[in-house]
Amino acid sequence: MTDVTHGVLHTLFQSDQGGHEQVVLCQDRASGLKAVIAIHSTALGPALGGTRFYPYATEEEAVADALNLARGMSYKNAMAGLDHGGGKAVIIGDPERIKSEELLLAYGRFVASLGGRYVTACDVGTYVADMDVVARECRWTTGRSPENGGAGDSSVLTAFGVYQGMRASAQHLWGDPSLRAKRIGIAGVGKVGHHLVEHLIAEGAEVFVTDVREEAVRRITERHRDVLAVKDTDELIRVDGLDIYAPCALGGALNDDTVPVLTAKVVCGAANNQLAHPGVEKDIADRGILYAPDYVVNAGGVIQVADELHGFDFDRCKAKAAKIYDTTLAIFARAKADGIPPAAAADRIAEQRMHEAAEARRTR
Repeated sequence: MTDVTHGVLHTLFQSDQGGHEQVVLCQDRASGLKAVIAIHSTALGPALGGTRFYPYATEEEAVADALNLARGMSYKNAMAGLDHGGGKAVIIGDPERIKSEELLLAYGRFVASLGGRYVTACDVGTYVADMDVVARECRWTTGRSPENGGAGDSSVLTAFGVYQGMRASAQHLWGDPSLRAKRIGIAGVGKVGHHLVEHLIAEGAEVFVTDVREEAVRRITERHRDVLAVKDTDELIRVDGLDIYAPCALGGALNDDTVPVLTAKVVCGAANNQLAHPGVEKDIADRGILYAPDYVVNAGGVIQVADELHGFDFDRCKAKAAKIYDTTLAIFARAKADGIPPAAAADRIAEQRMHEAAEARRTR
């Protein structure tokens, strides 16, 4: 057994980051599908989480990412007040090269085989049109197009929720939720980031952006001439006088290299798993930086796809996503009262809800 495989199994069965109920390895050689479906918890209800399509360097890396993302969804769904546990799926490969109708249909059959224990949706590398295909084989599919009975693009409410988290952070730190004239840097202006820019521009914030894709940045700067583009994330986090830093790309943005050089007073973004490893949240707090837990503020999308299961209503979803403002403030208050970082406070609240649900199930 390789050290890497041992590490994955240790995470699954023994570490504090584990505790997953089920991990399914899926393969369909005819279509080229290789996927991992991870179910972390069904204490609150069927596991809900998106499907990430990404060219992982190794299969072990894909499994580890699925485990981390699934665990994060348990906490996100709990903090969003949803009756869903946490799950996540990853499809291994470059979606630009191998994604096909046959592959997505094969994936849908694997999700369907779980009988509703896992409900899937969009994530990095998958889109509404993809979920329409998956849904042909699996009724436990959300994030579909309105034409096919779905809610459409969940990134709209994801961005709205992050915006509410920023407003709560401003209220907590500066005594005013307004973001007018605040200097805000966004790393990643793709599906979620470009919607977030619109909210911030409308409020009069000074916005800086960067993205590994030049066309994504160009789309923003051509639409908004006042938005300033910077070369890369390394330059963005060092912008002088930055008030808020919003990581909106892949995870691990807050690590031993980035935290010491952050100029921002607040970190609040859409990316999942921003904390690269346990202990980073304390390093952030020790620097006097306010961290809005990622899985709390980026929950607008999962609120939307969960609502789709019951007959989608956008206004109802937006009202629920607006409550991210109050939830974020409550976490900051709990953190202050307990003398712990906000990330730890959010974990305690989420764990309490999951524990109470599990206990109630056992005593029925």
